[in-house]
Amino acid sequence: MRHTRMEPGILYFGTPVVLLSTCNEDGSANLAPMSSAFWLGWRGMLGLGARAKTAENLLRTGECVLNLPSDSLAPQVDRLALTTGSDPVPPRKAERGYVHEGDKFARAGLTPLESEVVAPPRVEECPVHLEAVLEASHPVGDGGVLAFEVRIVRVHVADEIRLPGTTDRIDPDRWRPLIMSFQQFYGLGPRVHPSTLATIPERLYRGPDIERAREAEVLARGAAGR
Repeated sequence: MRHTRMEPGILYFGTPVVLLSTCNEDGSANLAPMSSAFWLGWRGMLGLGARAKTAENLLRTGECVLNLPSDSLAPQVDRLALTTGSDPVPPRKAERGYVHEGDKFARAGLTPLESEVVAPPRVEECPVHLEAVLEASHPVGDGGVLAFEVRIVRVHVADEIRLPGTTDRIDPDRWRPLIMSFQQFYGLGPRVHPSTLATIPERLYRGPDIERAREAEVLARGAAGR
């Protein structure tokens, strides 16, 4: 295998697409597709432009929902391409062809669904909803990009992708995430090889954030009952 040095403008070798919902200043919902995301336990790391409307909303409210679309939702996600909730459109986005869109849900043809813990709505059509709160933000490079650390406080999963016979497992053979690779949409292919890591019981990965989310729910129910 021969390798040649190159300098690609982006390094999007393949990551899941996230529809990130936040609340605008007037309480309306913003919905932004992004794919600079990864998870560590019940924590997520999100990379967003510092001047993006989603970044502004997240810093102001401290809440969001990470909606994970399946590959069948690619057309709906693509309708949000080159749109921004910022008005006026930031100069750098304007030169790339972005336009302001005030109702992202309508633009995409998606349905807002009330969340249980946070204010931003979920996307009903997405098989996975991760309600989250902001734990920290970190400037990257010259500060034009921010890395957001969010803590998941509630997970909703469509029954169709649950692992049969379990209460807390996702079936990877049923879950078909939408993948962004070098600005193009892809789906997953079939499993290529059994994973030795899969022999580790998933319960051994459970961290303290799960119990923290449960405790918060108990406290909230107690307060509501007073």
